Amino acid sequence: MGSDDPDGFLADGEGPVREVTVKAFRIAPTAVTNAQFASFVKDTGHITEAEEFGFSYVVDAFLTGHLKANSPAVPGTPWWRAVSGANWRSPTGPGSSFADRQHHPVVHVSWNDAQAYCAWSGTRLPTEAEWEHAARGGLERRRYPWGDELTPSGQDMCNIWQGEFPVRNAGPHARTGTAPAKSYRPNGYGLYNTVGNVWEWCADWFSPDFHRTGPRQDPTGPHTGTARVMRGGSHMCHDSYCNRYRVAARSSNTPDSSTGNIGFRVAADEGDSSQR
Repeated sequence: MGSDDPDGFLADGEGPVREVTVKAFRIAPTAVTNAQFASFVKDTGHITEAEEFGFSYVVDAFLTGHLKANSPAVPGTPWWRAVSGANWRSPTGPGSSFADRQHHPVVHVSWNDAQAYCAWSGTRLPTEAEWEHAARGGLERRRYPWGDELTPSGQDMCNIWQGEFPVRNAGPHARTGTAPAKSYRPNGYGLYNTVGNVWEWCADWFSPDFHRTGPRQDPTGPHTGTARVMRGGSHMCHDSYCNRYRVAARSSNTPDSSTGNIGFRVAADEGDSSQR
């Protein structure tokens, strides 16, 4: 687990490379989709935190007209805009819909929203160690789930930003926002999009250094914290700013946060057959 990659982010605590053991577990092949999340909402009446707050964060490249003009930029990362009315139902704000993105990962969901979905579906969020083990697909000490080269033989393997970040997302196969959850080739364990597309919440509290001396058997992270772990990078990642689409890369956000590039994947203990 981990990486000593010279292109990594030391402040995130990617290293050191260490041997970790996890007991057998189950994990979904894809991130939870809009269609799946809609079933949960229909069953439970759940209201996401973005809906309660009345806004969420959207990349300004995906906004036009009055939405772009009237949505304040985030200090320090001005390509993010706080858009009133943006939520999982309306991914880029009022007038947009998830109707044509049924099989895309649900976004604008907080860690708390993901926990509510897990409670309904009889699942749980993976620990960070479980996530990384599954994301690697059986390949140890590799940058990506398919090897060390980002685009082997010129082939796109994941959904990340192409072109000049954050001005222009353009390339032969560039996508605007998320891709369907089953896009690209799965890894060696049959998991799709474990890097790129959307960040995925993990169960653990985030710490940049706890794991340096923490447990090596089924680690679950520190007991307390202010932010939860996110893994995998997203369609917003670019090597000029955030090359966290490497399988060992980590990031974090507060449990009530939501953006247009954060989703989640569910897991379960081996032998647990109670999932929806």
